[in-house]
Amino acid sequence: MNALVVGGAGYIGSHCVRQLSAAGHRPVVLDNLVYGHRGAVAPDVPFHEADLGDEAAVRAVLTRERIELVMHFAAYCYVGESVTDPLKYYLNNVGATLHLLKAMLDAGVRKFVFSSTCATYGMPAALPLVETMPQHPINPYGQTKLDVENILKALAAAHGLSFAALRYFNAAGAAEDGAIGEDHDPETHLIPLAIDAALGRRPPLRLFGADYPTPDGTCLRDYVHVDDLSRAHIAVFGRLATPGTGLFYNLGTGRPSSNREVIRAVERIAGRKVPLVAALRRAGDPPALYADSTLAQRELGWKIKFPDIESIIATAWQWHSTHPHGYGDRKPKP
Repeated sequence: MNALVVGGAGYIGSHCVRQLSAAGHRPVVLDNLVYGHRGAVAPDVPFHEADLGDEAAVRAVLTRERIELVMHFAAYCYVGESVTDPLKYYLNNVGATLHLLKAMLDAGVRKFVFSSTCATYGMPAALPLVETMPQHPINPYGQTKLDVENILKALAAAHGLSFAALRYFNAAGAAEDGAIGEDHDPETHLIPLAIDAALGRRPPLRLFGADYPTPDGTCLRDYVHVDDLSRAHIAVFGRLATPGTGLFYNLGTGRPSSNREVIRAVERIAGRKVPLVAALRRAGDPPALYADSTLAQRELGWKIKFPDIESIIATAWQWHSTHPHGYGDRKPKP
């Protein structure tokens, strides 16, 4: 299948591109390189630098590359920033997505795989999270993702768009061969921050809150390997044949790890201590978030290759310890 990967030079998108190629598909990447890295995409993968807001450019790529399905990863995803600059998030995560969907419909492309998030659920009343639970986002980032989910439902009913919205939890890890990995600026994810602190590349790690109602007092989160996520995105292709199909899946291991457990695992793999500084809880951080991914496993045949936190961190360590400057292309951000 010819699949356009929008945001294919970003963290999850670039790993999905590699998994698409490994599965025998033909990925094509479209990215504006605001947060993506050209070096994350193999030279033999067709690459188009463009903004989603440019419908004519997107439509031309869809037509020229004979695209059959679009995978959308091009969202801004910093929760804190979405609170302080919500307009930026609505313009990109919702507005630009509308332009993409309009270009798709104009070009006759009606299969869509959407990178959604567990942030659409907000503060859960019960755990683990299942797909039928109420969705009440508590920040603009989560709200923009839910807005797109609702737009997709409307387009499925009106225009026969077939889509899957994949609500995943904490993406982590790097490619098994160490060729690509996580390179965010700024970096906010616990695992790369802990690894860099252990390596002395960053100040001591700030541990936000140690008084949560959890076994060790720190937050519990569901970490899922980026390649496992990618394989789930591809596994859904076969279920999008019927026009108007709308699918929703949680993607997580269902095995939450606390912040302290993550830190200890980094220390074991790195063979050195992670320096820590105690900090207050962050507003809006739930004590625990983890998934029930039974539906994806049953309907998609999705199998998790990296079920435990140590196997995930081992791949992250391989990337971060050998790429001290990531892709080496840091640039000013908007």
